[in-house]
Amino acid sequence: MSEMTQAISGFAENPSALLEAAFAQVAAGEMQALPFYQHQLPVRAVGFTRHEEQWVGVMLTPWLLSLMILPGPEQEWPARRLGERIGVALPCGNATFVVSDMEGVGQYLSCSLQSPPTPGISSEQALKLARDLSLMITALPVTDPDAPQNPARRALFERRV
Repeated sequence: MSEMTQAISGFAENPSALLEAAFAQVAAGEMQALPFYQHQLPVRAVGFTRHEEQWVGVMLTPWLLSLMILPGPEQEWPARRLGERIGVALPCGNATFVVSDMEGVGQYLSCSLQSPPTPGISSEQALKLARDLSLMITALPVTDPDAPQNPARRALFERRV
């Protein structure tokens, strides 16, 4: 685990392979004996891309579907207390992340989307869900430019000068 006094250095390259290896090691252990472990689901880091210089993507495992943020190239995060909660504003909306730490990865931010994933979901369905979520995370919100600024019913009848 990372020391509280050490800064967390960013990943110069996409951390997907590193995340998959670290989570696969966890999956190969005692996790398989837990009743919510879904053997049909793979360990995959899905859609990791840089957003505002941080790596953002979705982690799919047989026990969780989680949004993750890791420091990007030339980034240095202050070490934080494990379990600390941090609010993050993303284009898709606000989300609460938890400071987590994993051997071989270091500290990262995670936001559980499903834990465990939907029981009985197929590998293909889970991967599609993870891909869709990874695209949605950083998608810019779309609004109707012709929609009234005040959607209250009376605003529809206001005379604009």
